[in-house]
Amino acid sequence: MIRLENLCKTYYVQGEEKVVADNINTVFPTGLSVALLGRNGAGKSSLLRMIAGTMNQSSGEIISDGTISWPVGFAGSFHGELTGAQNTRFIARVYGVDTDELVAFAEDFAELGKHFHLPFRTYSSGMRSRLAFGVSMGIRFDTYLVDEVTSVGDAAFQKKSSQVFRERLRDSGAIVVSHSMALLRNLCEVGAVLEDGNLVYYEDLEAAIQHHLRNMEFRTGS
Repeated sequence: MIRLENLCKTYYVQGEEKVVADNINTVFPTGLSVALLGRNGAGKSSLLRMIAGTMNQSSGEIISDGTISWPVGFAGSFHGELTGAQNTRFIARVYGVDTDELVAFAEDFAELGKHFHLPFRTYSSGMRSRLAFGVSMGIRFDTYLVDEVTSVGDAAFQKKSSQVFRERLRDSGAIVVSHSMALLRNLCEVGAVLEDGNLVYYEDLEAAIQHHLRNMEFRTGS
């Protein structure tokens, strides 16, 4: 369970106020996969990072009774001077998992070849995302936070990513951000729509998708 209590987040972009969360009160139930929907710039990635603890909220609380991944595919916490292998070992120690097992899994999964043993700062954005995805899939979390991760890599890598992620969802929940309605329908059971700092939770995924599509049509037509 992840509970958002009176959650607020405001920051400024080029002097203009940007409201990501306006007193949000929502519960994401244990073991369910939630599609997090919203237009570009609505703050979906920021909300994921607040839930992960990598971004501070302005006020309010985020309460969980289980383990939560960092946003899968987000590699902002990796150290640029360390190699992929060294970063993986460090994360294994932080989360208390077997170091050698996580390194072996991440190296095999990310398919970085010799780059796995080169400094992280030399990686392309795609390589960084692949390593971050591989490391996160190698650790068992109660809830995975996913931000467009299956779009990384070629078709074969995307297929492998989707397969491994579905295997994890047999025992875990997730909050998934994607522009692909087909992917969300395939992975998720419920949905939530973020718009203008407000979050509306739906037990019916299709109702959430239709709400999101109406928002998109309204924005396009305005």
